[in-house]
Amino acid sequence: MLIQVDVEKELVSRGRSFNLKAAFSSEDRFVVLFGPSGSGKTLTLQSMAGLVTPSAGRIALNGRVLFDSKDGINIPSCGRRVGYLFQDYALFPHLSVAENVGFAMKRGFPWRLSKQDRHRVEEFLEIFEISHLAASLPLDLSGGQKQRVALARALIRKPDILLLDEPFSALDTLLRAKLRTELADIRARFNVPVVMITHDPEDISAFAETLVTYETGRVCRVEPFSRAGGTGGVHTFGISAKEPGLHQLGQDHIGQ
Repeated sequence: MLIQVDVEKELVSRGRSFNLKAAFSSEDRFVVLFGPSGSGKTLTLQSMAGLVTPSAGRIALNGRVLFDSKDGINIPSCGRRVGYLFQDYALFPHLSVAENVGFAMKRGFPWRLSKQDRHRVEEFLEIFEISHLAASLPLDLSGGQKQRVALARALIRKPDILLLDEPFSALDTLLRAKLRTELADIRARFNVPVVMITHDPEDISAFAETLVTYETGRVCRVEPFSRAGGTGGVHTFGISAKEPGLHQLGQDHIGQ
């Protein structure tokens, strides 16, 4: 799939401003966005998903235009065929595991699914090995179980692309390694292109085919990544995680 992103977005909050100018394209199946907190990675993902409207620019997947400020195109998030895994998983606390997964099938009324859709929810609970948790609430789940529920919900509608916002950041080291393997298996099973945000060099080594490096609201480097030898320079990871608080500007505007 050809992924084309060229967006600008200005955020102003509490007297501070942040300007995103991000441009990259890739035909690879796994694109990793890397850089310090507050550099614009999540804002880029939100723009791709339709959760945030860029100030200007263009987003296209395989030639299908999702956003184009010049042509007045802005497909709503529900029509973009994009699966999104939030950093905190964003499970509904009052809904069961089955209802959380089913929510993607018919937003707002997961308990009114057709017989066919209910069967599909059951199928995905089995695929992600969470059938025994169908009636459980998110409060009763471990971090790894929450991630499986969120991934099932993101993939159940067969999206054209899967966007992952730091999927392993809330997990301990041992669980991260296990879920990296699971993610690789899931990706192979569903054959879906992925764009993933990470701060972890191990995620880059495990998954990246194209590496997009951010710094202070800009894409400063786009390059192919070979897991055998890296890109020739990225292994130094010279970008430090500075600018505390800027990432919150993007989070404040998630509903736009």
